[in-house]
Amino acid sequence: MSVMPQLPKPLTERLLRLLRWRVWVQEKLQPTEWQITLLWAALAGFLGAMVSLVFTALTEGIHELLTGYDSGVVETMRQLPWWARVLVPAGGGLLAGLTLLLGRRITRGRSSTDYMEAIVIGTGELPVRASLVKSAAALFSIGSGGSIGREGPLVQLAAVVASAIGRWRKFSPPQLRLLVACGAAAGIASAYNAPIAGSFFVAEIILGTIAMESLGPLAVSAVVAALTMRVLTDAQQLYRVPEFHLHSPWEMGPYVVLGLLVGTLAPWFLRSLRRAEQWFMTTKLPPIARLVLGGIIVGDLAIFVPEVCGNGYTVVVDILNGKIFWEALILIFLAKWVATASSVGSGAPGGVFTPALFMGASAGYLFGTAVHHVWPQGAVDPQAFALVGMGAFLSAASYAPIMAVIMLFEMTLSYDIILPLMLCSVIAYYTAKGLEGQSLYSEALRRKSAETPQPEMPTGRVRDLMKVAPPQVKNTAPFAELARMFLSVRVNNIYVVSAGERFLGAVSLHDIKPYLGDADLASLVIASDVLREDFPRIGPEETLADALNGFLNRPIERLPVVDPATGKLLGSLAKTDLLLALVETTKKKTA
Repeated sequence: MSVMPQLPKPLTERLLRLLRWRVWVQEKLQPTEWQITLLWAALAGFLGAMVSLVFTALTEGIHELLTGYDSGVVETMRQLPWWARVLVPAGGGLLAGLTLLLGRRITRGRSSTDYMEAIVIGTGELPVRASLVKSAAALFSIGSGGSIGREGPLVQLAAVVASAIGRWRKFSPPQLRLLVACGAAAGIASAYNAPIAGSFFVAEIILGTIAMESLGPLAVSAVVAALTMRVLTDAQQLYRVPEFHLHSPWEMGPYVVLGLLVGTLAPWFLRSLRRAEQWFMTTKLPPIARLVLGGIIVGDLAIFVPEVCGNGYTVVVDILNGKIFWEALILIFLAKWVATASSVGSGAPGGVFTPALFMGASAGYLFGTAVHHVWPQGAVDPQAFALVGMGAFLSAASYAPIMAVIMLFEMTLSYDIILPLMLCSVIAYYTAKGLEGQSLYSEALRRKSAETPQPEMPTGRVRDLMKVAPPQVKNTAPFAELARMFLSVRVNNIYVVSAGERFLGAVSLHDIKPYLGDADLASLVIASDVLREDFPRIGPEETLADALNGFLNRPIERLPVVDPATGKLLGSLAKTDLLLALVETTKKKTA
């Protein structure tokens, strides 16, 4: 063995003691890259829930500041005089526009990247400042009674937090995209208290796959977010409804018709939102004026129908509990449609997820009432048709029938409705897909894809996924340097190179175990003494399939990437990155 200058003995003994703990943790717990990924997903879920709580509190504060009432949006609008019903939404549009205008100076003109864009066609990086500015504008749009939902900014903020975590930890693009997806799942779970649906929302709509490599972290993040909300608030089921039952198999016939009806209605709803956006653009008004005009339209409708304000949640609850007559609902339904198109078309930041649930509940209840009057046995309980209509409309609008069914079950905890809900949602999905060909989110992604340069996706070679500058030491490095690196970097193998950066092999955490009990012996050891020269390696030009074969039957989480011509160490390839890239490649081929 080569002799090296000895370090002070107390320092060596302290390093050895810490290193013995490190080896014990690795041998007893054996944490893998995937387990560490789940821990980061859990952190993203917790922080996503906290962000949701803060945003919700700020929204309620803005609403009270603008109106002087701390009750719900619809209840407040009913109490305001007619001129205030117009002034409040218009003022909210003005404040939202001013926020966006002033925010351009803060962001220096950089636009906000949507979380879907970051996951599907980006690297997973979300600009913090631009996202905060857009979310601040959404506070005024939502707090003033705009006909939009709060789930959009909630999900965006949760995804921004997850992206910040990933960039802080220097995650690779595949890992960063997955962590941002975990943040999005946490946002949905926080908004609707639906962790399963939150996971499937991101997996089915955004990622386009339910492979466990992605679904597992999504589920962990969503569950942690939902648990956090339940601990810190009284959140339980979102819609408290009476028990519904399938009274007769004959009721399945009207449910089939409802699926066809809602599947036809949803595409027209989406088209109206796009047409409204085009109309506002043709006015040639500046963005602030468009937002104010959208608020005025909503306010004018609220003079006669205050139920158009907000995301429609309270009205849906009244529908499901039979507190609204069908005659009044017809007017509310039509006015809400126009109000939502006005808010979305004017550019008010927010979501349309909850308004879509309102449209489905209204359409289902009106249809169920009509069937009940003509054939009472075919629709014994029209409220049940409202509940099924919610899921069917969401399925038709989002092209995610699995998510829609799960979300309705989680939000209502009504299992007896599951059979007609599944049937109706699937029929609505296929009907809408046959008529429209694009969902609530597909056009925005398509437009972003056209505006964005070729995304940084793996082309099938190891060089596209490898991380440069992996943990490495020279072959003459003393044992103390190895110990410090094992303690500071969470890896199980440290690569050893020569003075000319030639890859010589690796030192594993298990290989240094015999020296941990003797500080004097450890002080004489250098890296080349415990080097494993037969450590597997891979070239930068090899395919991802070849890289996968390199991991098979080997208990390692990373492979060194070595130039076959010069023998120099170029980087390392993580198994996690490889599997995520293969999932993304499969998704692109089947899309």
